[in-house]
Order: sequence, then structure tokens, then C-alpha cells
Amino acid sequence: MAGGVDPGRRRIGLNLLWLVPGEVGGSEEYTIGLLAAVAAQMPSDVDLIIYANRRLVEAHAEVLTSFTTVVAPVSGSSRPLRILMESTWLAVRSRADHVEVVHHAGGTMPPIRLRPGLVTLHDLQPITHPERFGLLKRTYIRLLAPRSLRRAVRVVCLSRFTAGDAIAIAGVDPARLAIVPSGVEFDPAEPGVASVDVLERLGLHERRYLLYPAITYEHKNHRTLVEAFARLVAAHPELRLVLTGGTGGAEAALQERITRLGLADRVVRTGRIPAADLDTLYRGAMLMAFPSSYEGFGLPVLEAMSRRCPVVASDVGGLPEVGGDAVDLVDPFDIDGWVAALARVIDDPVHRSAMIAEGLEQCGRHRWSDSAAALVELYRQLPRTTVSVS
Repeated sequence: MAGGVDPGRRRIGLNLLWLVPGEVGGSEEYTIGLLAAVAAQMPSDVDLIIYANRRLVEAHAEVLTSFTTVVAPVSGSSRPLRILMESTWLAVRSRADHVEVVHHAGGTMPPIRLRPGLVTLHDLQPITHPERFGLLKRTYIRLLAPRSLRRAVRVVCLSRFTAGDAIAIAGVDPARLAIVPSGVEFDPAEPGVASVDVLERLGLHERRYLLYPAITYEHKNHRTLVEAFARLVAAHPELRLVLTGGTGGAEAALQERITRLGLADRVVRTGRIPAADLDTLYRGAMLMAFPSSYEGFGLPVLEAMSRRCPVVASDVGGLPEVGGDAVDLVDPFDIDGWVAALARVIDDPVHRSAMIAEGLEQCGRHRWSDSAAALVELYRQLPRTTVSVS
């Protein structure tokens, strides 16, 4: 036994200094959802030590208190400072904690490490679509991500699509890849009820509406949905479009398009909302539209289907894999195709019912408990010769 550590247990560090609540999109939902599922299983042979920034601890204390959580002396607001702390404070602290391997869940490993690293790859979009990112971020990812993936003892991917990019773009050995998808936990026999109070507060009670939960990043492609909705309301003037999520780089362009198309009184903007409110919006929506032009996975697809909300999504990235036969797929930039697909779900109750039933079946293949079990088993199977405790 070294430093009081039981050699029969796996001692894993989880680097979450990068996870700033409200700023990293679906990566936050995936990471927190997975941690909650791991906490529910509480494996007796794995110790997980979480290294987090102060904002993350404040936002998700209910999950993090299930683990040993070490708070870094940073708020998380400064990206350069977070990166610096990973190569200094985290490196030293993880060794002092007798961690075997550090799981870097944000897609890259810091240049300076005193412990072997495991990496979760969410996607390689800054490399495949650099025009959507600022010079600093795309340069940082291009220089660091492929090297991190090749040097990691294992690479966790959320989908087969992302795993394919890891092989083709970063040159990762397929034998070192593991798929740990996003998930949902739900009871298919429990329909759930939309909160009338929430719908009334948003002016949606007794109204039909479409939902799109996404930060206004460029690749989320709100413009296609808004253009399609503008045509759809000509035949369905009672419809509303509900856009949730925080503001990103495409916010100004979206606001201009909504105004230009005369949709200001038909588009409801909620901003970032509590999970309970989003749950109600899923349950009360006619459908969820997901026109993103790039997704490594697409957790909202599962979230919607588990609430009996049909989904029309783009036929790109990991979305076909996640949605399976339950989702109607459309080219992300085919506005006519989006109008037709949305109208079919709204106007054809038989088709809509079939989508709901198939969606519940598809969700049954993506449960958080299964994802958590896969991650814990991956920790258990890490080779001791690679991750020996010092």
C-alpha cells in the first residue's frame, strides 16, 4: 500500500477545470448526467477524485458532493488561467493524491502531466469546421487535441461517428477507443405531465409550439429553423417557436432574422432555464426540431424522445446514430425539406404517434445507468503497468 492507498482499488482523477457551467453546451449535460449515474451505482472498487473550478462546484453541488471533490483556486472564468492550472496545480495535486490516471473529460490533455491521461472526446469540430471558431480556439485544438488523443492510455467517445473522427483525423489506434454514450433515465409507462404554471408563465398554455433547446452557436443553425418556421406559420398561424438556451456567437444574426421575417410575436426566447422548466417544454411541445449542422452526439434528441416528444433532426454527425428509426432526418440546410418534415409531424397524428412509440424504444437503448457501468468498467480495465501508483 503506497501513501495509504489500497492497491486493490482504482484511484482515478477527473479533470473538470475546463467545465464552466452555461458555456460548454452539451458537454456539461453529458458530464453531469454521467457523474450522477456513477454516483447512483457507487462502485466499491473505484475511487473517483474530481478536480473542479469554483463555478462548477456552485452550480452542481448536489452531484459533486457524492465524490471527493478538490476545488482549484480558479473561478473558471479565465480560459488561459484554467489551462495554466492544468499544467501546474492539477499535475502536482493529482500526484500528491496518489491518483493512478487523470481522466481529462474536456477533449485535451495539458502539455505538462505527472500522471498518465485518459481523454473524453466530444468532437473535433474546431478541426473539421475551423471557420466556426475564433483563431485562438481553433489553433489551440488543432495543436493539442490530436496529440492528446494519440498519447492518452484510452480515448472515450460518445458515438461511433466521433470515434471515426478520432481514427481518421487524430490517428488514434481503434483498440484504445471506448464508446460511452449519453443517456436518459425514464419510465416508458409514465407519461409525465407538463406544468401548466410553466406554460402559462411563458404564454404557451393551450398553444401549439415547436421547441429547439440550444445555445446560439453558429453550428446550431437556428437560421434554417427560423426560415422554415416562417413558411410553416402561413398554414399554421397558431404555432409558436420556443428557443431555449444561452447566447452564443450567432445571437445577433438570429435576432435580426427573427425581426426581418416578422416573427417577433411568434418566437418565444427563454434563455437558459431550469431543468424542470425544460422538462415541461419537452412534454408540451408538438415536436422538437434539431437543425444543428454538426453534432458529435445530440443529447437533446434522447431527452425529447424520453418525454414523448417527436424529433425532426439533421442527418449529420452522430444524430442518425442517436435517433435511429424514431427520428425524421433532414439535410440541415434544406429549408423546403424542413417545412415538409415539420408539417408532417404536425398534420399527421398517426405518424406522430408512431414516432413517439419508436422514440421510447430507442431511449431504452441509451440509459445513463448503462453508460455509467461502461465508464466504471473502463476504469477497472486500465492496465496496471501503465497506471501504477507512485
